[in-house]
Amino acid sequence: MTDDEIDITADLVHDLLLEQHPDLAGQSLREVVGGWGNQMWRLGDDLAVRMPRQEGSSALLRKECRWLPVLGPRLPLPVPRPVRTGEPSPRFPRPWAVMTWVPGEPLDHSSIGRGDDAADTLAAFLSALHTEAPEDAPISEDRGGHPDKCTDGFEYFFNAVAPAALAGLADGVRAVWDDAVASPEWEGPPLWVHGDLHPANVVVSDGTLSGVIDFDAVFSGDPAWDLAAAWVILPAGAVPRFFDAYARADEGTIRRARGLAALKGLFLMLMGQNGDRGLPGGKPAWGPAGRAALERVLSDRVM
Repeated sequence: MTDDEIDITADLVHDLLLEQHPDLAGQSLREVVGGWGNQMWRLGDDLAVRMPRQEGSSALLRKECRWLPVLGPRLPLPVPRPVRTGEPSPRFPRPWAVMTWVPGEPLDHSSIGRGDDAADTLAAFLSALHTEAPEDAPISEDRGGHPDKCTDGFEYFFNAVAPAALAGLADGVRAVWDDAVASPEWEGPPLWVHGDLHPANVVVSDGTLSGVIDFDAVFSGDPAWDLAAAWVILPAGAVPRFFDAYARADEGTIRRARGLAALKGLFLMLMGQNGDRGLPGGKPAWGPAGRAALERVLSDRVM
């Protein structure tokens, strides 16, 4: 735990429910492993309690609770729906929330076997999400910009990943990134963007995508940040079908999306290495997912 983290136990969650939502306190509680900003507990069969681990996560949780009721009804896949909010108290000094549980297995612990169906499903989801955002929609301080604003991050991830892990990929990945940096800016209006689509934030059932979770990064901006998911999430060979189904991405947007997919793949590989080393926040399953994403970046071209 960092200095501002709180030990979130089943007893604490139960007591908070008993104090603020006593009608829910009798349901079973099961800890959900994973998550950085929030600790999640399964509440009964249909609900989940999201508890911010750190102070900085509180504003993100409030953002989710503000905008998910606006976005959720228009989306063709299940997403979390806030049903109750918890207010800061002497027992827990941060806001928290009860949301609907999205059934399925997170992709970082599963796989997609029906690639064409998943490509069509992701395209339909993003087509529905990528509508013009209102003036008061949130913006992101660290995402949503052109890839040329992210060169420091790319260099950090590229150099931090063990060279052996990038064997056969390094030159191609850098060329993809350089092309994204040279691509044109997004010239359309700011669109709604999930902002954090990777294998831990989508769930799978029956071999295809069945839900999207964790909207705390949601912002208005360049849809390329979400379109990168075609390489990061979908299996090999599915990217062209995805972009045919999405049918709204011009050449510049595809170039930016491909570069951002390379950035995300490097990030996943680094988190995997950290997990293998037992470092805080590391995710061992993410390393192979990141390597596979980079391989698809180099092999699955649209143009």
